[in-house]
Amino acid sequence: MAHTHYSQALISLITLTLISRPPLQMVESAIGVNWGSVSYHRLSPSIVVDLLKHNKIQKVKLFDADPGALRALMGSGIQVMVGIPNEMLSVLSSSSVASDLWVRQNVSSYVGKYGADISKFRSKEEEKEVSSDLVSLDDYEECRRYIAVGNEPFLTSYSGQYQSYVVPALLNLQQSLAKANLVGYVKLVVPCNADVYESSLPSQGTFRPELTDVITQLVSFLNSNGSPFVVNIYPFLNLYQNTDFPEDYAFFEGTSHSVTDGQNIYSNAFDGNLDTLVAALSKLGYGQISIVIGEVGWPTDGAPNANLTAARAFNQGLINHVLSNKGTPLRPGVPPMDVYLFGLLDEGAKSTLPGNFERHWGIFSFDGQAKYQLNLGLGNGLLKNAKDVQYLPSRWCIANPYSDLSGGMTNHLNIACSAADCTTLNYGGSCNAIGAKGNISYAFNSYYQMQKQNSRSCEFDGLGLITFLNPSIGQCRFLVGISDNISSSVVSHTSFWVLSLRDYKIQIINLDVMSGVITQGLNVAYNDSVMIERKKDDDGNEKEEGFLSGEDGFETLYEKDETTDGVLGGIEFEFKEMPVGGAALDLVGVPLPD
Repeated sequence: MAHTHYSQALISLITLTLISRPPLQMVESAIGVNWGSVSYHRLSPSIVVDLLKHNKIQKVKLFDADPGALRALMGSGIQVMVGIPNEMLSVLSSSSVASDLWVRQNVSSYVGKYGADISKFRSKEEEKEVSSDLVSLDDYEECRRYIAVGNEPFLTSYSGQYQSYVVPALLNLQQSLAKANLVGYVKLVVPCNADVYESSLPSQGTFRPELTDVITQLVSFLNSNGSPFVVNIYPFLNLYQNTDFPEDYAFFEGTSHSVTDGQNIYSNAFDGNLDTLVAALSKLGYGQISIVIGEVGWPTDGAPNANLTAARAFNQGLINHVLSNKGTPLRPGVPPMDVYLFGLLDEGAKSTLPGNFERHWGIFSFDGQAKYQLNLGLGNGLLKNAKDVQYLPSRWCIANPYSDLSGGMTNHLNIACSAADCTTLNYGGSCNAIGAKGNISYAFNSYYQMQKQNSRSCEFDGLGLITFLNPSIGQCRFLVGISDNISSSVVSHTSFWVLSLRDYKIQIINLDVMSGVITQGLNVAYNDSVMIERKKDDDGNEKEEGFLSGEDGFETLYEKDETTDGVLGGIEFEFKEMPVGGAALDLVGVPLPD
């Protein structure tokens, strides 16, 4: 009931447009990458952008609006898909103020001739002016810059948690883009997991019954606004989760387990999965809508089938297949519009709930070094490593060979591995066979490097020893951390508070986009809406800004470098810290309304 007006607005919007788009045209696929940053050892954004440029990667997908990444992308000529975390969908679906502020802070602020290429068309001349070493684009090509509203919000494991927020959030954000004069330049999309559809054969593909209504609304919105359907496809997960899945069917080198569907024959899981989506869209009347692959890839560690050889075979086969423009049986000659490899870098702090492989999807290791030979098909040959990476000194923490390791070792291992990444030690991992003492040394070193080689972090009650001899064994690499300041924290401390007028009350909403903390409360009313943003700059220093939103637009109220007590628009306030990086704003000395 709360969202009925959104459905009516959407229906009205759809009636102004054609239900179906023109027939699909031949397109050349473009290869991009997903840039995630959930890591204990983060490369500085400028080094990552240089890595992208050096490898002529022109499209990148971010999972949030990381200010450091967006600033580094400014002037690069790289097209950006910027993400909105699922945790923000509730607020954005219910508050136009929140969506206006999000667009202002995370899109408008970076748009311009030399801004991050979220939204701007560029001619060949402008591309050369901005970045002469990148492959030039056709004059004023079709807009392919996106905001990803949520990430797999319909995932089965979420049990519908975000389902009702998606379309209302889209409508609010579309209105916010219109206010910022960005409609037509920025496209809103919703990356979906392939579990939104199902079928035993591709031609019989349908969306999950409980999603039929919301997917129909979503696809109608996308079609009306010229946006593609974005889907994440993972043949690796098919193989990992199903012991009966034919291994060769996951790759592109031919299979003895092809799938026959009428007159169509499928020799790889990627095409079969993609055509299942095409069939499901066709049943809704949108068989011609463009499709973008938001995530696809193969991990290199953390599971029996996750290794360097398999990852190279899959990713190279995928790239060659997509760039051949063969398409699929249901879409011959029409490959996906864009394909974003998952991922650019390993992310050693990701949750391992899906599996230990979650931290090992990168085509580059955490420090920007290519894991294997891969040609992205972008005219640049094989992958090139990151430059100017500043490492910590070449020293490691290992198990002291002169100590008795039998007593109390389990506790020390649990402490080290609960904080640091030890996923390569588990079954199927590259360090699984280095022996008990090797396991202890690997765990100790992972913790030691995560703690920036603090000598106390290698004590372990006398069981640890700092060495200058590299203890790596075969393919089991004992890492050395990165000394860049940005890697000192896994969490990007970017939060903002939205205070919006609701029945003469100010609603206070805190969003910590990395931790997922959302706190809400009611306080005394004033006439305008206010946003307070706290973030860390490139040097790790906290900075706070306050903005006033009124009839005349936004006005910066104040800036200061420490988040202590202060005065906002004549109202005294103070911050109170909350668990997990959140915060709340209390107005001091003002009575609360009844």
